[in-house]
Amino acid sequence: MKQQPTLKPLHAYLVANGDLRLSANQKCWPEQAKMENQLTQALRAEGWKVVRAHEFDPAKKHGFIASQKMGLEVFRQLDPNPPLIVAEAVWQYSQHLLPGLSTHRGPILTVANWSGTWPGLVGLLNLNGSLTKMGVPYSTIWSETFTDRFFKNGLRRVFTWMHDLPLCRKAISSRKPKRSITRSSRQSPDLTRTLLTRAPGAQHPANKRVTAQGRDPEPPAGRTDAGNLPEFAHTCGLIR
Repeated sequence: MKQQPTLKPLHAYLVANGDLRLSANQKCWPEQAKMENQLTQALRAEGWKVVRAHEFDPAKKHGFIASQKMGLEVFRQLDPNPPLIVAEAVWQYSQHLLPGLSTHRGPILTVANWSGTWPGLVGLLNLNGSLTKMGVPYSTIWSETFTDRFFKNGLRRVFTWMHDLPLCRKAISSRKPKRSITRSSRQSPDLTRTLLTRAPGAQHPANKRVTAQGRDPEPPAGRTDAGNLPEFAHTCGLIR
């Protein structure tokens, strides 16, 4: 995978996350390609240019990130500072992107279509929930045609945020802290002991859920159940 060049102003990376199954990615790709074309035109009308962070694979016949390993490789080649757009028209496995998104320093925008052909909006909401649980800031918007007034107005507000966020972060990082903040050992639980001594399949007590049958449900395939790990585990890069 080739190294991506540093982006110019008013440029943004675009990534498309998909399924683990090759057949699902191939079948859903035409709708994703259609959505990306509509989104790219909408962005161009506002003066922004999209740079796809990973190429279409002619051998696999789709352009999705299809594994966590591939996601890590994609983000390893990116400059972590420019704006990044996650475009979703299909169901996606959030764990493919979360490691890379958790360390991306630029503004993140998640976008989905409303066509209903494939569950892109559902995949987007799962990704948003995972990012929220991990404490990763992001903005989100969706549309059916990407030409409606609601979408265009929302996009302009997002672009203002995407433009200003790097400047705000630079100003904040240049300030000297007034005092250092430390946590006592009592406040910082032993991560290894907490994770390894828990019985297989057991949940963190704070996130216990019960179904009508009285059993704790397993998350469906592809859903990253961020609640199954303690809050501090995500800061160490542990993603289920």
